[in-house]
Amino acid sequence: MKNIKINAAYVFLFPAIAAIFVFFFLPVIAALVISFTDFDIYALGSMDNARFIGFKNYARIFEDPLFWTALKNTFYFVISAGPLSVAVSLFAAIILNAKIVKFKSIFRLTYFIPVVTTLIAVAIVWRFIYNPRAGLLNYFLEFFGVNPIDWLGDSTFAMPAIVIMAVWKNFGYNMIIFIAGLQNIPEHLYEAAYLEGANEFQQFKHITLPMLAPTTIFISLITMIGFFQLFAEPYIMTQGGPLNSTLSIVQYMYQEGFRWWNMGYSAALAFVLFAIILIGTIIQFRLKGTEK
Repeated sequence: MKNIKINAAYVFLFPAIAAIFVFFFLPVIAALVISFTDFDIYALGSMDNARFIGFKNYARIFEDPLFWTALKNTFYFVISAGPLSVAVSLFAAIILNAKIVKFKSIFRLTYFIPVVTTLIAVAIVWRFIYNPRAGLLNYFLEFFGVNPIDWLGDSTFAMPAIVIMAVWKNFGYNMIIFIAGLQNIPEHLYEAAYLEGANEFQQFKHITLPMLAPTTIFISLITMIGFFQLFAEPYIMTQGGPLNSTLSIVQYMYQEGFRWWNMGYSAALAFVLFAIILIGTIIQFRLKGTEK
């Protein structure tokens, strides 16, 4: 009877496993193979036109100045937008979790709307906000005597502008997870701390933050992975400019693969990005283990 149950389980699992294998593992394996070839537009017609070139694509990456520019921009985005997004999410979660706040459901829905809104629509709206002549942001800054800023046309402000938009777009998702973590903290810990004379900041430092550590690690991890894959924001808002100041690795990968049809090189870029994300993930897990 047990064998029949086990076999039935495999039968029900097979469609999902087959779909994962066909639509995930096979493309990854194919991309890995392509990364060792000079696969281009001619190879689309016949694989005979693709030649095995070993590690030349990977060697070319580290000699490519545009790759280092894209890598620097991506790290700038991750390092600036990542912690800021986590901090804003935690701040919003603490406020909405407070007992004195009314209409919590309405506020949660309002803050979560940008997450489910199409990124293309969001980027177009923010292009209007950043418009140097008629943009809402410059109109607001004029009240403080600040001259109009070309947010997306100036290499100094282009990436910070994208960082602000990305944080606004994504903090609602992390906020919901933080709220769930806050609600799982036992109330008697705060009551005991209050009786011992701890103020709100001390309660936050010695109770809230330690109890939220697993949630914070998880949010930091998924935020880092997501932000390393920066593409749509600069692609729609700046096309990687001005002067490649907002060019990300994923956008550079897209340009090489689908604009210049250097698909072998583009696949190699993808696996270099995978290695960077993997290293970042391992570092975060190691830091978590050290804190314990």
